Amino acid sequence: MAMLVISIIFPKAYGQDEKKKDYLKIGGAVRYNIVHTNYESDPTPTSTYATWDTWRLNVDASKAGLDLSFEYRWYPTFGTNFIHHGWIGYGFSDKVYMKLGVSQVPFGITKYASHSWWFQGPYYVGLEDDYDMGLKFDFTPGDKLKLSVAYYRQAEPEGPALGKVTYGNAGPGRYSYDITSNTYQSMAGNDVNIRELNTFNLRAAYMLNEDWEVGLSGQFGGIYNSALQESDMSTAFAAHAVGNFGGGFNLKAEYVYYDYNARDNAGQKLELVQMGAYGSNYPVAARAAMYVAGLAYSINVDWGPISNIQPYVDYTYVDKTNENFYDTQHLIPGFLITAGNIYTYVDYAMGKNQPWLTDNFGTGLGTGVKDPQWNTRFNINLGYYF
Repeated sequence: MAMLVISIIFPKAYGQDEKKKDYLKIGGAVRYNIVHTNYESDPTPTSTYATWDTWRLNVDASKAGLDLSFEYRWYPTFGTNFIHHGWIGYGFSDKVYMKLGVSQVPFGITKYASHSWWFQGPYYVGLEDDYDMGLKFDFTPGDKLKLSVAYYRQAEPEGPALGKVTYGNAGPGRYSYDITSNTYQSMAGNDVNIRELNTFNLRAAYMLNEDWEVGLSGQFGGIYNSALQESDMSTAFAAHAVGNFGGGFNLKAEYVYYDYNARDNAGQKLELVQMGAYGSNYPVAARAAMYVAGLAYSINVDWGPISNIQPYVDYTYVDKTNENFYDTQHLIPGFLITAGNIYTYVDYAMGKNQPWLTDNFGTGLGTGVKDPQWNTRFNINLGYYF
């Protein structure tokens, strides 16, 4: 009887005639940044510089119906390297697909809520293009509805920081932001030892037509305190819309509310949690609402190797629940140039209490500062993808 039920749910898992073709593909990318910063202090000759952003290795393969997708990245500027994703996949049917390992968390707009190289605000609190370790199922019961259900035991594995911290305090080598397990002090002066543990995600997206998608997401997970040996339930919710219109426009809009409910080692509720990636940590308001919008326009051209130019503007407003904290704004106008395998992002990044756009790295998403100025960074990211 059990085998009959499974064969109904997963019809191609048993007795299927079609065989998936085996393959092995190896690729990667090399990317560089050209930067000019104008933060709180006056620019100096060293405010303009070039840096090697990243290089990465990709392996995708399939054999005997089992798929593999793996990506590893090196960031010379930050002195760290780490896994981006790595999972084994299996299609039980044309409607059910499983991923086991480090996969993208199904939450909000996927793959990105942004058009620019800088992501949108949710990325910096672990709610855009986040990757964790666990089990994920994608369901496509029809042409219009897409469902994803996932369980993540923990954050993705950390890579080494190699003792080189370019910004902030030493933290995990990691691609996406998660709560760190490093010991730090709460606002009350107590030690804090917390980590993410046992997170569940549910995402539903519905195609209104061939151009417009709307969706809802929920995240429910434990934040475990090793000193108390107890977990508190954290939550996050998102509603999103993505659409194409006007013969080249693309709109991405999203509302996110999160509550990283956690306690310090004395049992007091935290108003700040520490998150980390790229070898550095910073404090984040434990609760906030985020308003996200991005608009882009795609222009096909025939200018030698250049085939497309896409101007865009991305904006996030972070409304922190704590009235004593100062809110964050993130505004990124720019454009993407496509030329064969080369993709170039030209961004004029602007931020108020944005953790990366400041002389005081990481301060913006925590308490923030009163009446912040618009800090700016002109950034050209040139990448060759193969």
